[in-house]
Amino acid sequence: MPTLLLRHADVLVTMDDTRREIRDGAVFVRDGVIETVGTTADLPQTADEVIDLRGQVLLPGLVNTHHHMYQSLTRAIPAAQDAELFGWLQALYPIWARLTPEMVQVSTLTAMAELILSGCTTSSDHLYLYPNGSRLDDSIEAAQQIGMRFTACRGSMSVGQSKGGLPPDSVVEDETAILADTRRLIESFHDASRHSMLHVAVAPCSPFSVSRELMRDAAVLARSYGVRLHTHLAENDNDIAYSREKFGMTPAQYAESLGWTGHDVWHAHCVKLDDEGIALFGRSGTGVAHCPCSNMRLASGIAPVGRMRAAGVPVGLGVDGSASNDGAHMLGEARQAMLLARVGFGPAAMSARDALEIATRGGAKVLGRDDIGHLAPGMSADMVSFRLDGVGHAGGAVHDAVASLVFCTPGAVDTSIINGRVVVRDGALQTVDLPVVLERHNALARSLVS
Repeated sequence: MPTLLLRHADVLVTMDDTRREIRDGAVFVRDGVIETVGTTADLPQTADEVIDLRGQVLLPGLVNTHHHMYQSLTRAIPAAQDAELFGWLQALYPIWARLTPEMVQVSTLTAMAELILSGCTTSSDHLYLYPNGSRLDDSIEAAQQIGMRFTACRGSMSVGQSKGGLPPDSVVEDETAILADTRRLIESFHDASRHSMLHVAVAPCSPFSVSRELMRDAAVLARSYGVRLHTHLAENDNDIAYSREKFGMTPAQYAESLGWTGHDVWHAHCVKLDDEGIALFGRSGTGVAHCPCSNMRLASGIAPVGRMRAAGVPVGLGVDGSASNDGAHMLGEARQAMLLARVGFGPAAMSARDALEIATRGGAKVLGRDDIGHLAPGMSADMVSFRLDGVGHAGGAVHDAVASLVFCTPGAVDTSIINGRVVVRDGALQTVDLPVVLERHNALARSLVS
């Protein structure tokens, strides 16, 4: 069994149950699983591979709980730069209708490369439209190629404009076909074992793009296979108004009425989740993917993350789609989460360590994983390190190295280990030829829009 030793980290942030931060820290890995965590002096001194992390902070890999990776092809589209959620979607749906399988695969590679280089080791992705023969298989193949731990969400839209929904009819699917393909994907790809690299989740897009029946049937299907459920909920004021007008309920009440609460469910955004909804989610263990940059970009508002966490709601971090955030830097997203919480609720609303906890342990819990999110014996070997000796951390690292990761300019990862495999070494991605991927990605982006 191959072994790996990471040693001499200036600070090792374990995020374990006691939140230990170890000076001159080290981690010993055997066959992709953490065997020992402690000081360099207390750990084995040899391994098949040894990586020296002097001048760096080592921490658990960050976990991204919400994304639409195909949207990296439509960043900064002029027609959608200054719109709120519904107008933004209506400007982009006709462009996304031209997606091809290659576009889905290459955009997923691009989005995952960006995430990995920002400290992310596990990501979900919510693909909810499948034009021109595109399939979730295209995203899964990209994840396997680049080496990212992945929760692939089989999204869907079934209620087009002719039936009172938001999306054009050209991008919706038949509900029977949606459920059949979801079964196929779970049976073909979902791996429920510990340290699994691939989960499949069931993810109708939103209350304004699928029917009650599909939401209900999707929940029954997911639970028959023991997989998780994901959708968008309570994202902005228009979202709330639509739910009240169409269903006579708040989004949280609507979700509960259809079986969409519980430990196996997580909702994206929840910016406008009211006190009743927060209490419901806390009681039921329903998770939330907090997407601060996207919420700011679309002027959706400030999610009450502090009240959610105080009520026991599992909260993780999400970068959301690359066209509603236009960046997908996970450490930067943690910084933005801290800053936005303080804008809305005061300087004590979120600390730097709170932000890192949401981005690691919080995300793991939201995705239903007990094998990632912190560093301890028996956990998957997903770890990242950031250098502290650059100009961006000058002064900050000498006072509080861990907090400086969030307070100072977000840096690029120096080393990334996923499932015990070195995926980034000395800041360079090892698993794909990134310049070649980006060249093809940009060519596809031009052809998609033109």
